[in-house]
Amino acid sequence: MLSQQHRDIITATVPILEQGGEALTRHFYKGLFRDHPEVLPYFNQAHQHSGDQQRALANGVLMYARHINQLEALGPLVATIVNKHVALQIRAEHYPLVGASLLQAIREVLGAEVASDAVIEAWAAAYGQLAEILAGEEGRIYRAQAALPGGWRDTRDFTVLGKTAESEEITSFVFAPVDGQAVLAFAPGQYIGVVVTVGGVAMRRQYSLSAASNGQTYRISIKREPGGKVSNFFHDGVNVGDTVQLTPPSGNFVLADSDKPLVLISGGVGITPTLTMLDAALQTKRPVHFIHAARHHGVHAFRSHIDALAGQHPQLQRHYIYAEHQGSDHAPDAVGLLDQARLAAWLPASRDVEAYFLGPQPFMRAIKAQLRELGVPEAQTHYEFFGPAAALN
Repeated sequence: MLSQQHRDIITATVPILEQGGEALTRHFYKGLFRDHPEVLPYFNQAHQHSGDQQRALANGVLMYARHINQLEALGPLVATIVNKHVALQIRAEHYPLVGASLLQAIREVLGAEVASDAVIEAWAAAYGQLAEILAGEEGRIYRAQAALPGGWRDTRDFTVLGKTAESEEITSFVFAPVDGQAVLAFAPGQYIGVVVTVGGVAMRRQYSLSAASNGQTYRISIKREPGGKVSNFFHDGVNVGDTVQLTPPSGNFVLADSDKPLVLISGGVGITPTLTMLDAALQTKRPVHFIHAARHHGVHAFRSHIDALAGQHPQLQRHYIYAEHQGSDHAPDAVGLLDQARLAAWLPASRDVEAYFLGPQPFMRAIKAQLRELGVPEAQTHYEFFGPAAALN
């Protein structure tokens, strides 16, 4: 039970977390992986090496501490964490392992003088409360997914039906269930989890679904990342006829119902979730402005698909910008970076739009600022970013 005394102690630790939260979470992960190697497949080690995962956890812990007296304010953050956990199929029995490692890290990093018995007791109670919230919501989603038509719990075997190169870097994979039964429907913008063994090591990743829900198959489109173990495994080692394990669709970066003009802005492989959003929007009469940025034509995936849709749907306006371009073939609408002036020219005259954007972190940071400066209401801008919110400000 989290008492008022516990809440006061948690609130008092906020300045400490603001100064050293990342060091604390780095120490936490080191201890967790040492003491409980069975949880390693649930974590992207590339994000560990880059520090992204430590920063994301530090941000989450800090936000929780700041809002310990008003947890309802954590709604969007909790939803994001829960959906990531569902895609990974995090289990209730994982939480005690994580809690023990977190409390140990607090004591070891802060020292006995700061991390007194009272502080440890308060954080144990606070973590217990958070674990109960997350595990409870995740359990509800697991049960709901399993009960829906085509649903399942944990992993399910799928056969690779198709493998298509979409650009020099992005390849699409189409999966159908081995059991021949229906598959769970998903909302435009959601992702699916994959579970593979690479070099004898089990790994889990999430990839956006890039084709509309049809109840029979799923498609994901994977960018080959330099040094990326799972992405390179798919590009080089997964072929038609192979079997891959998938977890049910998840994610809260989804297309909301609206009749306002829709603006879809993507950079690089960030185009993948916008494809399902675009397909859904084109079933209505709402205007759609599709804006995509790529380094050059060779890495621009799905251009012919978008062009074909534009020819069929007058409501769709599309604009492409390449960082570099030589020659006249496959020319973009502009060359350079997507700056505020160019974005302003491609947005509808009215800024009363619903804007969704996704791409590399610097791209998202720039788009977020530009949309704000151009007068698009912040409540009508949507993005998915599983990292410290400050990184996009």
